[in-house]
Amino acid sequence: MTTDGPDNARWLAINAGSSSLKLAIFDASGNRTHAVTAEDLGDGGGPPGVAHSHALDELLTALPPGETGPFRGIAHRVVHGGDRFAAPTRIDPTVIDALHEIEPLAPLHNPIAAACIERTGQRFPDTPQYALFDTAFHRDMPPEARDYALPAWCRDELGIRRYGFHGLSVAHALRRLAEATGHPPARLNLIVLHLGNGASVTAIRGGRSVATSMGMTPLEGLVMGTRAGDIDPAIPGVLERRGGLSSDEVDHLLNHESGLLGLCGSRDMREIHDAIDRGSDEASTALAMYIHRIRHYLGGYLVNLGRLDALVFTGGVGEHDVVVRESVCEGLGVMGLALDVNANRRDDTGVRALHQPHSPAGIWVVPADEEREMIRQIQEID
Repeated sequence: MTTDGPDNARWLAINAGSSSLKLAIFDASGNRTHAVTAEDLGDGGGPPGVAHSHALDELLTALPPGETGPFRGIAHRVVHGGDRFAAPTRIDPTVIDALHEIEPLAPLHNPIAAACIERTGQRFPDTPQYALFDTAFHRDMPPEARDYALPAWCRDELGIRRYGFHGLSVAHALRRLAEATGHPPARLNLIVLHLGNGASVTAIRGGRSVATSMGMTPLEGLVMGTRAGDIDPAIPGVLERRGGLSSDEVDHLLNHESGLLGLCGSRDMREIHDAIDRGSDEASTALAMYIHRIRHYLGGYLVNLGRLDALVFTGGVGEHDVVVRESVCEGLGVMGLALDVNANRRDDTGVRALHQPHSPAGIWVVPADEEREMIRQIQEID
């Protein structure tokens, strides 16, 4: 690895989503110096990751001259590590092969991440690359939260278990809340709501994940932008036998055509609020279902944790949507969560408290910053 110096102390973080690509550059102190984003990459009809690879080239080319490298290291967010990866991992050909093997576990994301890794390796062949896995934060969940009620061979031979996701976002929220409150992460009991196009709930006891709503894949759990979340396990069979869909078509339906999009025709919460204002019953039902599922998980996790220090909202919806936050917290004062409605409605930014002074547990907003968390983690092992 190259030595530190004024020209090679920068770090590049690449965060590839299913339809977006974020690049962020950090200096040696972990400060973001530049960031660019490509949105609405979508399905161009070619192999997975082609649109993202092209966008990666365009974003790198568009960087200011002083931000184009060389880089000390490049960090990639990878959604699913399967049972092979539970920590930040230096990328080599063996790791890339393994990522391709576990692509079916996260078909919306892992192929795209692998394509970006390969393209970045072509552009920066001498720069170390690292994979940071969203599943890693949940690696130590207890068996009662990790396993499904299936025969042991399903877990042992096929790897069927709950892996959990959004780990980088949750880890960042935990660390930032610890800084804001002055309490060590290992002393905190939290429930983190990562609410974006993908959405999840994570229960943290003593700084460690003990339960999370996403499962073997990111499909399980909450109602999301295009994902169905929890459904009766018999439904895919009904869709095949009575609906005439193939297994691939069922997978596409549940991942790409369901959730908020399937309920009301939009996955954008801003559009859904506008539709509600225009009197749309479908949009009202979609929002009610979205909130109901969040509160369903929140109640269960509150009971299991026993003591709660804070409820944390993060992700695009969690950070910006006043109505969603207020609806989630409605009537929870008896459970120790007293929202300050005026604080919730203020147009503030950054890490901020939304609870009333007498609230036994805090209610906080922590803006998501997966890229910063990625760089922090690879700096620790560099």
